[in-house]
Amino acid sequence: MSRIRALIVDDEPLARECIRVLAAEDSDLEIAGECENGEQEVAAILRDRPDVVFLDVQMPGIDGFEVLRLVGEQRLPVVVFVTAYDEYALKAFEVHALDYLLKPFDRTRFLRSLVRAKEALRRHRSAEIPVEIEAKLRALLREREQPEYLERLLIRAGGSIRFLKVEEIDWIEAEGNYLRLHAGAESHLIRETMNSIEARIDPRRFVRIHRSTIVNVDRIKEMRPWFKGDYVIVLRGGNELSLSRSYKNRLRRLVTDSGF
Repeated sequence: MSRIRALIVDDEPLARECIRVLAAEDSDLEIAGECENGEQEVAAILRDRPDVVFLDVQMPGIDGFEVLRLVGEQRLPVVVFVTAYDEYALKAFEVHALDYLLKPFDRTRFLRSLVRAKEALRRHRSAEIPVEIEAKLRALLREREQPEYLERLLIRAGGSIRFLKVEEIDWIEAEGNYLRLHAGAESHLIRETMNSIEARIDPRRFVRIHRSTIVNVDRIKEMRPWFKGDYVIVLRGGNELSLSRSYKNRLRRLVTDSGF
């Protein structure tokens, strides 16, 4: 993973030096700065945006808990409290501190805390692309698309977002409050309604055949009569879909040699 920028905050020079020496053993860690009081720390967090902060609880002026309140939850880095007093442990975890190092701690205990911090950062960085980045990607797609209909969709896949060409979709089916997009051997879940996506995709290529199904006409291999005016649509990949009689005329307009 990329280097971790750490901030050390303690009013005791010896305590700061101890953390600095132990942190130097990990090549992933970079000391972004040191502070000796809460006022300095608040400014450093807002200015430098460190990934993790080793924070003493008791300091002159602003204590560690007040620092977290002033910084605000949205801007907080991963917090490891460092203190000689175990009485603050419960409160530390109430403010979502990752760990609580009780002085004096040894090398093994510090490195264990550092491993936890790295795991927390790795989960955070791989969780979701920030909302503002996703919004920019969607705006870029809108600019590049044809005015009438979608050409691509943004699909969340784990901690990333991938681009799916609409033409690659075989069929779409409703799944609760979501839609399942089937594309070859893959399927993707997106939060959208059938009516919404039907209005955004090319009706010359996609047709709704059921209240919960839209199919790519190019993927249709054959249609078989079923009962009461319904049909079974067989796709080129072998999948079978139901064509409701109430949607039959929509397909008829696109398929002139269907034998209806």
